[in-house]
Amino acid sequence: MPKRKRIVGTLLAAATAGALTWLAVPAGSSPAPTTDSRATAPVAGEAPGYAVEDFNYPQADKILAEKNIVLKRGDGHITLADCVSGTGQLEVWARSKDKICFQVTGNSGWLTLEIPSVYGIKGNDYATQVDMTTGTEEKSFDIDKNTWTAVGESADEQGREFMLVEIRTTK
Repeated sequence: MPKRKRIVGTLLAAATAGALTWLAVPAGSSPAPTTDSRATAPVAGEAPGYAVEDFNYPQADKILAEKNIVLKRGDGHITLADCVSGTGQLEVWARSKDKICFQVTGNSGWLTLEIPSVYGIKGNDYATQVDMTTGTEEKSFDIDKNTWTAVGESADEQGREFMLVEIRTTK
């Protein structure tokens, strides 16, 4: 029994010392400074940042520099793509460029852009409408599904050059 009393006494002394140490450290105090340069700052009370969609076309500057195509804004459902046959892409034909293709996804989409001298567009499975300008005049064209539609100068009685400025699609 004396051995048991010693163990209980030792445990009681250890618990008391721990409690006294805990009481001796004031609430809200920081641990002693360290020499670690990776100091952390508390983030409680700081509001998280906000992501704001501005609808600007990603990497538009790079595309302009590499392909001389101005892509302005869109909802992400109409994107510039490498032309691949049989993929259901929109195909835009312009005198100033080779064929330009766009991949369309989702139930609807829109893209503002600038492609000069557009004369034909091949539609896909989407109902597509494009807006084009010549000078101060603006014209809209409905693009036939899965076939070629004459637009711009090839649909204009005067043969004027038109710039493609917007594409809209719906399923």
